[in-house]
Formats: sequence, structure tokens, C-alpha cells
Amino acid sequence: MDNVEITAKTVEEATEIALRELDAERGEVAVEVISQGRAGLFGIGAEPAKVRLTRLSESGSVAAHGMEIVSRLLSGMESKALPSIRSMSDDEGWPIIDIQGEDSGLLIGRRGETLSALQFLTNLILSHKIQDRSRVVIDVEHYRDRRARTLQSMATRVAEQVRANGRSITLEPMNPAERRVVHLALADHPQVRTESEGVGESRRVTVMPR
Repeated sequence: MDNVEITAKTVEEATEIALRELDAERGEVAVEVISQGRAGLFGIGAEPAKVRLTRLSESGSVAAHGMEIVSRLLSGMESKALPSIRSMSDDEGWPIIDIQGEDSGLLIGRRGETLSALQFLTNLILSHKIQDRSRVVIDVEHYRDRRARTLQSMATRVAEQVRANGRSITLEPMNPAERRVVHLALADHPQVRTESEGVGESRRVTVMPR
């Protein structure tokens, strides 16, 4: 059996049951959350969580190597958080490894700096291990999605200020992925445009009138 779908009260409980059915460890499977479930009020309207676990059958796959590296790094950091494969392919075709656990928040850091460092180190080791340009995306409990929504909202507010005042506004320094979110959020705006300025970690997005 290479995959299984399980329902339970919580995602974690469903995942543990599925792992037992597959006789697998977390690092050997991709975990897809079909439904987070909900508790309901006094049990009324409650819905179970549902997950699908698929065995990483190809031991030499990018996802499998990425899981192995992340697991070793977390162990070396004495973190109790655990990695799992959230998706085998993001928008750019790379596997997404999500980290969850009671101390996982410490792996995010200020403005995601610790998370970015963890992803950089993982992909550096991965590139030496498999000798190609494949990479993995590291996330912590959907932090990247939450951060993207925050940046999109901020970009919209700044664009309105620039439109109203007619003056450019330069945002705080961001990493390449975050700058891309801002650029895409305002790409079709009829009255403002964006440019990246600066070098390295000081690179910023400037929103300016068209």
C-alpha cells in the first residue's frame, strides 16, 4: 500500500493513524491535508479532519533527500518540530516541506530570517548531494502563506497612498520571494508601478506613480 486517506478529530491524529497503516515514518511520506476539520459548538456542526498520505516510493527523489536533510538539521538544533511533505510541487515545481511542532515558531525568526536561512542551508546541502539545480521550499505551519497575504494587503494600502499623494514610497528590505509578492500584487495596477532598488539584503521595493 503506497497511499491512504484517514479521517480523525484532528490532522495530527489522522496523520498518526495513517503512518501506522502505512508502517512508515514522517520522513517517508508526503502529507496532504484534505480538510482541517472543525470542532463545532458543543459538538454541533463538527467536521473531522482528513489527510492523504503517500509513500515517497522513489528514495532518490528531491523530496526524499530534502526531508532527510531537514530532519538532520532539526535534530542538530534539538528541535521537537517535525517535517512533512505538504506538496510534491509548488507553483514553480519544487516540493514544499512544512515543519510543525510545539517549538516550530522559533524556526521562523524576525521577518522570516531564520526560516530563510534554514531553506538556504537545506538547498545548499541538497545541491551538493544530488549535483543538480533542484531545490525544496521550507515552510513553518503555513507562515509563507500568511506573510504573502500580509504583504499583498500592505502593497494595496501603499499603492493607494502613492496614488493619492503622487509621491513614491520605499518599503522595508525584503528577500527576493517577498519582493516578488509585492511586484505581482501591483503588476496590473493602473496608477502605480514598482521597482527594486539596492544591493543584497538591503534591496527594497519602491512603489511610484506611473
